[in-house]
Amino acid sequence: MKIAVTAKGRDLEAEVDPRFGRAAYIVVVDSESNEFEALDNSANVNAFKGAGIQAAGMVCDKGVEVLLTGHCGPKAFSALKAGGVKVVNDARGTVKEAVQAYRDGKLSVAQEADVGGHW
Repeated sequence: MKIAVTAKGRDLEAEVDPRFGRAAYIVVVDSESNEFEALDNSANVNAFKGAGIQAAGMVCDKGVEVLLTGHCGPKAFSALKAGGVKVVNDARGTVKEAVQAYRDGKLSVAQEADVGGHW
């Protein structure tokens, strides 16, 4: 399974970025092999609008099944849901720790966005 994690850096030791659309990076981890790819999200960091939707498109294009993040707004949440991506809010620690917490069942899938638009 491919798991995307919003991150402040490019590897498994990077801290989870609490923002989805404006996260510096999105690290895509293969949960079986622990191989990963860091997606540069810098184009969306300072975007005037649409950062969450653009980031959602990037995640969906990579075949991700689950997104681990701190918070996800309503438009991004809807775009991810339409793309078949489950959203998990309240991810913390490093990318590696967040993925392990999800594997261990310590994080649950959100049913809706947990912040308003332009949070």
